[in-house]
Amino acid sequence: MTAALAVVTTSGLEDGVPRSRGEGAGEVVVERGPGAAYHMFVVMEDLVEKLKLLRFEEEFLRKSNLKAPSRHYFALPTNPGEQFYMFCTLAAWLINKAGHPFEQPQEYDDPNATISNILSELRSFGRTADFPPSKLKSGCGEHVCYVLDCLAEEALKYIGFTWKRPVYPVEELEEESVAEDDAELTLNKVDEEFVEEETDNEENFIDLNILKAQTYHLDMNETAKQEDILESTTDAAEWSLEVERVLPQLKVTIRTDNKDWRIHVDQMHQHKSGIESALKETKGFLDKLHNEITKTLEKIGSREKYINNQLENLVQEYRAAQAQLSEAKERYQQGNGGVTERTRLLSEVMEELEKVKQEMEEKGSSMTDGAPLVKIKQSLTKLKQETVEMDIRIGIVEHTLLQSKLKEKSNMTRDMHATVIPEPAAGFY
Repeated sequence: MTAALAVVTTSGLEDGVPRSRGEGAGEVVVERGPGAAYHMFVVMEDLVEKLKLLRFEEEFLRKSNLKAPSRHYFALPTNPGEQFYMFCTLAAWLINKAGHPFEQPQEYDDPNATISNILSELRSFGRTADFPPSKLKSGCGEHVCYVLDCLAEEALKYIGFTWKRPVYPVEELEEESVAEDDAELTLNKVDEEFVEEETDNEENFIDLNILKAQTYHLDMNETAKQEDILESTTDAAEWSLEVERVLPQLKVTIRTDNKDWRIHVDQMHQHKSGIESALKETKGFLDKLHNEITKTLEKIGSREKYINNQLENLVQEYRAAQAQLSEAKERYQQGNGGVTERTRLLSEVMEELEKVKQEMEEKGSSMTDGAPLVKIKQSLTKLKQETVEMDIRIGIVEHTLLQSKLKEKSNMTRDMHATVIPEPAAGFY
């Protein structure tokens, strides 16, 4: 027989839930059974039944315009955001249902504050919540089911719900109809057919006088027949042959019915005798096995106490090493964050350095290259030529303007002389 050894510390169990090593100092180190992982499904089904007793479909789902959750909604992770919102709103409704005023949480509220308020209300009911609040952020799991189940119980206590004695329906026993075989002939059936034939014959006779006369004649005929029977003329050999021929047809066969209660009673007696005979043989083995198990459990208990006493110093050293490991992890995370930030700064500096190098290369290539100087000289020569051409054009334009001014001045002088009238001609007129 193999048994799992449990190392028990001085703090004891918390919440009645066994915990594994490393979940915290001062806790019980117990190996959980194979069915512990499915305990939350049982709690969730109980929670759904309690919510139905609280009429949460009419008072909560319809008012909040929410769809009804499944029987394992908070036991399996599907949508963390939706499940967390559903958990907060349902917990607030249950707290209000239990008689404590609690504001309905909104979608954009701080989740840490909402969880702390729910846990404080849970502790105000006298319930324990010895687990970190971060366990409730996922909106599913055994801790979420535990919180909602506790709040549902408090709500049922507040409304004064009590379980009533169950009322069992009265079941009517139906008579089992047994199909009769045509080939089967029973004595009761023969009697019934004979009685029916007699009743049919009696219905045909109505007149009493005729009936008396017929009965009298029948009696006379029967006495005559009896007198005739006294003298038999049948051969004995033929009679025996006829008896052998008809004998198989005269047998009455009664088939056994498996549904008959007598057969069941006989089977029960047979099984009872078999069980009693087997119990006599196995009882000794069971008693021996019980004694061995009891002795083994006592040895395991003594060995467990001895191991606890021997390993107490090692457990303390393990806790100290665990604390140092957690501190080293925190320092590593902080240093890792600093390295990441400095790596980012280094990448930015490298990018700026590459840009400066590219600009310096461009300037150096432009300084050593004579192509720009040649272009400048060509541009200056072209500008000089254009300047000479512009000077020539300016001189031509000035000469043209001067000629036009002189011509205009001569024309004005001639016009002035032409308009002057001689004096003798004026006197003549």
